[in-house]
Order: sequence, then C-alpha cells, then structure tokens
Amino acid sequence: MKITTLLLCLYVCCSVSCSDSSSEDINLPDIPDMQQLYFPPINSNSWESTTIQDLNWNIDEEQQLYDFLEEKGTKAFIILKKGRIVIEKYFNNTSSTDKHPWYSAGKTLTAFITGIAKQEGIVDINTSSSVYLGDGWSTLSLDQERTITIRNHLTMTTGLDYTVTNQNCTDTDCLTYLNPSGSFWFYHNAPYTMITNIIEAASNQEYNDYFSAKIKNRIGMEGSWIRLGYTNIYYSTARSMARFGLLNLNKGTWNTTSILSDTDYFNEMITTSQQHNESYGYLWWLNGKNSYRVPSFDIEFPGKLIPNAPDDLIAGLGKNDQKLYVIPSQDLVIVRMGDDTGQALLGPSSFDNDLWDRINALIN
Repeated sequence: MKITTLLLCLYVCCSVSCSDSSSEDINLPDIPDMQQLYFPPINSNSWESTTIQDLNWNIDEEQQLYDFLEEKGTKAFIILKKGRIVIEKYFNNTSSTDKHPWYSAGKTLTAFITGIAKQEGIVDINTSSSVYLGDGWSTLSLDQERTITIRNHLTMTTGLDYTVTNQNCTDTDCLTYLNPSGSFWFYHNAPYTMITNIIEAASNQEYNDYFSAKIKNRIGMEGSWIRLGYTNIYYSTARSMARFGLLNLNKGTWNTTSILSDTDYFNEMITTSQQHNESYGYLWWLNGKNSYRVPSFDIEFPGKLIPNAPDDLIAGLGKNDQKLYVIPSQDLVIVRMGDDTGQALLGPSSFDNDLWDRINALIN
C-alpha cells in the first residue's frame, strides 16, 4: 500500500473503512507530496522546510559541518532537498537579509539569460558577436574579430590574449589577438563581461531590467547587478541564490512556469561545451569528467573537478569561494556565500573538496 494511501486510511479509519468503496465522499486534508519538488511562493518569505532527522541524515555530523563553515569565513549556508530547506545557517554577524556578491558564480545567471534571449529569437549564439557589438570592439582585424561567436564568449574560447595586465579590462586596446577563436580554453573575464553588452544590444534594454523581467521577478529573487570597475557583479541574499539553483534543478521551469523552455540550449549549457575543458559548459562548472582546467592556469589537470562531490554536480563557482551546487541525482541545491577560505581564487578551490567531505558525512 502506498504511504499516502495508508495515511489517508489511518485518518478516516474511525468512521470510514478504506476498503468500503460505497462510502460517501469525505473532505480530507491536503497531505504534502514529499516526492515532488517544492517551490517557495513569489513575493513571500514563506519557505517549507524538512529536517535532518526526517531525511535520516547523520545528525552527529551537523555541528562539525557548522564549525567548519564558520571557521572558513562563511556568512550564509543553505541546503535544499527537493526544494525544501534542510539547513539555513548564517555566521559571522550576518543574517538572511544580507546581500552578498556572487562574483563568478553569477556567470551562471548570464548563461541562463543568454538562453532566454536565444529562445526569444533576439540572439543567435552561433553568430559573430560583432553583429551585436559592432565592428572594431577589439584590436583584432575585422576577419579575426568576426570569427568570434557568442558561443565563444560563453565557453571561454574567444582566443583573445589572456596574458594582458588586466584580464577584466574590456577597453578596445585590452582585447588583443592570441589564438584562433575556438582553439584554446582560458578563463578570461573580459570576453565574458561583454555578454552584458551583447544582451543589451539585442534586447534594447538595460541588462538589469532585462534580467529582472525574465528571471528575477518571475522566480522571486532579490538583488541586482552592480558595476565594479570593468566587472558586473550580482548581489543578492543566499535565498535568492538558492531560488536560482532550484530553477536549474528543475531544468529551467519554476514550478509549472517555463522560464527557459529551450531544452536544447539548457542541456548544452550544463554539458561539456568544447574539446579543451571537459569540465566547463556555458559558464557552468561540471563535475565527473576525466580532466579539467581552472582559472589562471593554461594547463589541463587529470581527474574530476571535485572528487568528493557527486559526478552529476553542476556548479557556479565564484571568487572567495562563492558556491552554488546543483545535484540532480539527489535533488539537492547547496549555497555557500562568504569570505575567502584561505585561498583567494577565482572559482574552484580545494575548499570544494573539503566542504563535500563534510557534506557527505552528513547526508550519507
């Protein structure tokens, strides 16, 4: 007998026999289906939760996880299971209302909004970015420049020179030729940042406005994009990052509302996007591959990006260890925001593996 049916029978057993099909209809209370993904309501602080005990996780490991997080400069940490909050903790004098920078974890937002622009027909990711940026946005020859597509911007394969003094610089004289587009992978922030300009040109809107209308307001996020020098950084609460993670856990649909309905693009976004870095999709990091490259290095490393994490994990990883983990096989979304953990790196770090060692001890 199914659990839900058994519960209903127990509820009415005093007055109605579960096997009596001739009994008159009785109004029964709604019983939440814990097997379905839960989505918190829009414009509300309400959010259903479940407990470590309910999930039969190892409660003896809970405090050790918190101690580790606090020691490592964490400000906000959330675990969602099937959309419900299992853990929501704030450390180091922060609260649920504080907004934190996503840094490069926000690249996942840009990948997603580019997919929306594609499904609306205002962007073709296989088209030269010069169509949207105009000729002469770099120091490359026009022929070289026109070979760079939006897909190259999304996959870190523009071929622009990453040995420049400031890899964030988007001035024309900072954008110089090094390799043919598509021939090499390097984590170069400037070509990524220029996707903002591409979206603005294609949508004829400010980037913040387009993002808010297409994603933020539709799933109940807070926050905004803030320009810091050459970079464009998203700031939000940890719950807003968790909402975006839940949207991706459900493959671009918020509850029953399709946000990114282009399933081909969504699947490409979270799949190896080029032959030079198996562990990189469209601005998303991918676990479980045979090798990976990381920011600031031009060499390939063997093995999985995060050996302790599930193979199907996809992640937004930002400077100072901002983490958004989405694990479809376990219906998990995990958020970590805060200060750097001792390694001021741009994305992946040894903290990922150390954190997953402690998460595994809890959930397994």
